[in-house]
Amino acid sequence: MLNSREFPRLNTAPNDFLQFFAVLLKTEDNYVTLILDNLEKWMRDMTQVVLNPTPAQLAAMKKQYQTQLVPNKNPYAAFTAKAGTVTITAYSSGKVMFQGSGAQKEAGRWENIAPAGKSSPSAAKSAPSRGKTAAVDSGKLPAGFSGWSVAGSDEVGNGSYFGPLVVCAVYAAKEKLPALQKLGVKDSKMLTDAQIRKLAPAIMELVPYRKLVVTPEKYNAVQPRYNAVHMKAVLHNQALYLLLQDIAPTKPDGILVDQFTSPANYRKYLKEEPRKVTESLYFVTKGEQYHLAVAAASILCRASFLEELEKESAQAGMTLPSGAGAKSDQVAARLLQKGGLPLLEKFAKLHFANTEKARKLAEK
Repeated sequence: MLNSREFPRLNTAPNDFLQFFAVLLKTEDNYVTLILDNLEKWMRDMTQVVLNPTPAQLAAMKKQYQTQLVPNKNPYAAFTAKAGTVTITAYSSGKVMFQGSGAQKEAGRWENIAPAGKSSPSAAKSAPSRGKTAAVDSGKLPAGFSGWSVAGSDEVGNGSYFGPLVVCAVYAAKEKLPALQKLGVKDSKMLTDAQIRKLAPAIMELVPYRKLVVTPEKYNAVQPRYNAVHMKAVLHNQALYLLLQDIAPTKPDGILVDQFTSPANYRKYLKEEPRKVTESLYFVTKGEQYHLAVAAASILCRASFLEELEKESAQAGMTLPSGAGAKSDQVAARLLQKGGLPLLEKFAKLHFANTEKARKLAEK
């Protein structure tokens, strides 16, 4: 359920989520949108990331992927592993290549990047210049960006078959950065669920935030007409807009969106949005590694996702797993056998391939 803090302030009643998207998410050419989405998926599938780890990191990688090693006849390959949709190849040169959908996320587990929120004193004190909407490489963020006062947004649940889609925006003023660091705020993927649950209330007490939760039922009502990327773009924008209203007249030095699509595509999806947030806007993948605002947002998202998934599990009468693997197929098949598609759609994102797999399992 959405509470008054979590749901956008609309002229219409907040329970009419479909009407909300019908008003805000108009597209003139669904065929063009479909083509763009498929092109974007293809580009994600072709993603590759190359890292240059230390010998100790390389040894840790091989140990981590020991059970996922696969044969490779390339004489220059030290080892090759397959982790889900990602192929990891370590070469005798010392470089490691991650290829496939999810390559950036998998590689992000190993990249040796300076933690967000730490910058030189001179950089932190430098006066940031507010720019226009920009897509930037992580290495080209403005000098001292990690020490700026920033509004950051992230989402969780987009890749999970069960559970909601959660988008959060957090404003981390530079004066609050030391306190966030002291709490232990960092990329939520580096924290256990228990740590995340403990951190979330402390973050909410410390900094302003906005949270939007889209339950599977509402997600399914919208998704056939509006794709997932379009939905996320509007939710990120709406969370940021509401957060900026909350902190007004204060203005952040910058706004950082954890990038999930190209800036051009993001703007395209907001074309009909009446309240666009575009000033001082930056996009970067793995944004939680470059500013504590995004890291804090990712923690709040994950904590909310876990809480909602627990509630849905209680309602379903069985534990609903996170992710979209074989376990999700099996649980979905049990739900189909118990109450058919009307029951499943209350807990799962039906457009995932898991639905068809679950149908086949349920028929056996």
